Amino acid sequence: MRTGSTGFSLIELLVVLVIMGMLAGLVGPRLFNKVDSSKVKTAQTQVKMLKAALQSFRLDVGRYPSSEEGLKVLVYKLDSIKSWDGPYLEDELPQDPWNTPYVYDFGSDNLQGFALYSYGADNKEGGEGLDADVGYLP
Repeated sequence: MRTGSTGFSLIELLVVLVIMGMLAGLVGPRLFNKVDSSKVKTAQTQVKMLKAALQSFRLDVGRYPSSEEGLKVLVYKLDSIKSWDGPYLEDELPQDPWNTPYVYDFGSDNLQGFALYSYGADNKEGGEGLDADVGYLP
């Protein structure tokens, strides 16, 4: 008859922990890279959604919002705007995936006639890779 306890030894537990740490070290950076690139794709999708809302606003009002009015007129009616048939977004005005407001500037010298973009991960103008500006740049 055996009277000893059964279970794992300290050495066996340490070996398992070392193996799990090695796997996390290999897999973790790849997963975090996917999270960052998915934020860029989310920003691109949100910019396209905001552009469609701006175009609907333009069809109703006859113009794009001014820089002073900004994107908030897609959700809230201002007394100075006639023919407003919004809200043009189903929910509140979204922030970019890095929790900062999108930049909107009417009268830009690009094909759209307005600039609508996010500063990217670094929240600064310009940048490369994940830090690059996303959207319709001026």
